[in-house]
Amino acid sequence: MRARILLAGLIAVSTTMQLRAQQGPSDSQIAHIVVTANQVDIDAGKVAEKQGSVQEVRDFGKLMVADHAAVNQSATVLVKKLKVTPEANDTSASLSKGGEENVAKLKSLRGKAFDMAYVDHEVAYHQAVIDAVDQTLIPSAGNDELKALLVKVRPAFVQHLEHAKMLQSQLAK
Repeated sequence: MRARILLAGLIAVSTTMQLRAQQGPSDSQIAHIVVTANQVDIDAGKVAEKQGSVQEVRDFGKLMVADHAAVNQSATVLVKKLKVTPEANDTSASLSKGGEENVAKLKSLRGKAFDMAYVDHEVAYHQAVIDAVDQTLIPSAGNDELKALLVKVRPAFVQHLEHAKMLQSQLAK
């Protein structure tokens, strides 16, 4: 049930981003979305590092923290170089709210229930982010360097998705 609610929320965020593709978020809004999406995964990863009941989940959480922090660092350097001020928007606000709700839920879980909830969220979240990058963020980016950053980090998101799916399969056994 909770997984369905979470998935519905992620689908709503993805759909919102797809609808915005028609108008296209500005580069300032894209910058805020990127930083927010990464921060959501950093926050969940920190919880997984501490609460994961198996080493693989703790290691995956640690990887999410490191990789998404690196993307945020690259994005921060780029927006300063481009003199772009990240602009809060409905999509970034929705991502932030969903991230806070996910972390609160995760903090209430223990053992295998925690591991499954965390990994299930990571699968759904990374798929939604990849879809948003492909369908909204890259097509809407007006600045070539911003677009290049999005293209550059996309394969890491795909790797994270595949890793999360592998963990999901292992935990289901």
